[in-house]
Amino acid sequence: MAVSPHAFPPRKRRPPAGAFVSPRLSDVELVQTLIHLSQEIASLRPFQYLLRSCSLSIVRKVNLLAVLFEELLRRPTSYCSPSAVLCLEEMYILLQRIKTLIEDCCNGSKMWLLLQVELVSDSFRELNADLTTLLDVFPVREAQLSDDVEELVALIKNQRSRAGARADPRDDDLRRDVLAILDGIEREVVPDQAKLAAVFESLGLRDSSSCREEMESLEEEVQNQSDEKGKSQAIALIGLVRFAKFVLYGGSTPPKPPAEFRRRKSASSLAIPADFRCPITLDLMRDPVVVETGQTYDRESITLWIQSGHNTCPKTGQALAHTNLIPNRALKNLISLWCREQRIPFEASGDAATARGGARSKGAIGATKMTASFLLRKLSGGPPAEVADGVVYELRELAKSDSESRACIAEAGAIPHLVRYLGSDVASECPTLQVNAITTMLNLSILEANKARIMETDGALNGVIEVLRSGATWEAKGNAAATIFSLSSVHSYMRRLGRKTRVVKGLMDLARDGHGSARRDALAAILNLAGDREAVASLLEGGMVEMVCGVMESLQDEAVTILEAVVKRGGLVAVMAAFGAIRKLSTVLREGSERARESAAATLVMICRKGGSDAVAQLATMPGIERVIWELMGTGTVRAKRKAGSLLRILRRWAAGLDCDMADSGDTTNVTTSTTTTTRIMLPS
Repeated sequence: MAVSPHAFPPRKRRPPAGAFVSPRLSDVELVQTLIHLSQEIASLRPFQYLLRSCSLSIVRKVNLLAVLFEELLRRPTSYCSPSAVLCLEEMYILLQRIKTLIEDCCNGSKMWLLLQVELVSDSFRELNADLTTLLDVFPVREAQLSDDVEELVALIKNQRSRAGARADPRDDDLRRDVLAILDGIEREVVPDQAKLAAVFESLGLRDSSSCREEMESLEEEVQNQSDEKGKSQAIALIGLVRFAKFVLYGGSTPPKPPAEFRRRKSASSLAIPADFRCPITLDLMRDPVVVETGQTYDRESITLWIQSGHNTCPKTGQALAHTNLIPNRALKNLISLWCREQRIPFEASGDAATARGGARSKGAIGATKMTASFLLRKLSGGPPAEVADGVVYELRELAKSDSESRACIAEAGAIPHLVRYLGSDVASECPTLQVNAITTMLNLSILEANKARIMETDGALNGVIEVLRSGATWEAKGNAAATIFSLSSVHSYMRRLGRKTRVVKGLMDLARDGHGSARRDALAAILNLAGDREAVASLLEGGMVEMVCGVMESLQDEAVTILEAVVKRGGLVAVMAAFGAIRKLSTVLREGSERARESAAATLVMICRKGGSDAVAQLATMPGIERVIWELMGTGTVRAKRKAGSLLRILRRWAAGLDCDMADSGDTTNVTTSTTTTTRIMLPS
């Protein structure tokens, strides 16, 4: 089954009138093209809800024009004059404009069309006037048309007065009603439900599915707008539609993607090219940017890294002379193409943020607050699991939209309600309810202020840990791990979480036995916890080294990066525990990705320096290790070459019977770990 085209919605742009040019065709081909174009327009259905009379009038005229073109085709000698051909070329441009306007109105947002009804009505009136002008100058006499066709042309021209009529008064009344509702929302006045229902009925938005499609159309319109006022108005309409969807039609259940889509997405998550992953989060980059050191990161991850107080490059440890981020457009295009090939919807997180940035209006924020309050009131009465599932799913969708929504939901008191649905008793009755609850918690945790709310709410952290250890599905467990990752971006919470045995054991078990992206979420959380020395001790006690060695073949980059961080911060105990990983690391050094080979070389250097002759002797027994190191010195990254050089010097000093624990003045790079949230955490599915 093919993936739905809605997974990759085209970016809708309204071409200006000057974008169309007359074709270079022979006279006969030009008339044939006009017949085909007029038939296409005549087959379009008139608008059902707005501008019905305008669309019906112009479609009817174009349908009549087809008769004129067919008559001209039967008499090719009748339009050989330059003036006739010029009129037909202009007619081609006019019909293209008519077709584009009708299709644009049919395929776009009904709400946006309603607010623009006067402008669109003027566009139809202008097209009618242009059509009449062309028929006025067309040399009807020279064309030697039949009497019936001449009368038809005269009939079209005589409809000028009807074309001059303004928009339907009912459309104007409906527009004023919507503007009044938006104005009331800005003043925190809850819309009258009966009036809201009447407006949505008039626009054909009669169920949650049509409202969801309307919100998608409005999201496209946000991107289409170049001025802040237009963006702000479109975002306010999204808030209104979302509120009405909940109030009028209740919560909806998440749409299930086709089985093939789920399979392809899961498979691809295990084979993301190393160059497409963010070095901070180990996940697919959505908006790659380059920092001053030349390293590429996902915009959201590196931005939060810098905002949290760091002034170094996470990968190299070098101090950043400035924090300017340069878009890596070439890599972004490659990632987009790869996602399409793998049937993975690609949405650049930065694009959505840029489109919305600074455009939130009082109306949009007011609608979000009303929506959050309405949904939480439905949960306060302890509804049945099926009803609660739909409501929590809507909270999940709302929480992933933007920071203001996350703030509004948490401020309305959502976290205590969500805690009730994290337990195993809920999971046994309705597994999707637990998934939606933990994913909503994850979405809320992205906002810095909400991290404190979650950690301070009674039962919230224990609920997340329970889902991590005994969640009903891998998705629930993975999102619980991602929540811990998000919370641990605050250093005090990192230490608190790292001291909890249940957290460490839950992450270890999930990384070792989990499926798909859940394992990667667990490893990302472990990497974050490894940023604290006390947490490293807990990880070592929990068997972290053995677990990492077990998953190194399938999740090579993540496993080697974690081992490097733990060996760096774990002292002699960690080094001794890592002795068993020397053989695995030497294999990665020979066969791993560029990034994995770099981390493996750095880890081996630390093990050999701190582990003494025994560690170096074990590495020296690896077949062909010196040749592998030489290859890395020639083909690796800058840091990998430096580490390989250090490793080769250590091996040669050992072979010469000299001390192996030597300092390397040429390399002061520190291992850093992520303290930001991943792209997957930012916009979970």
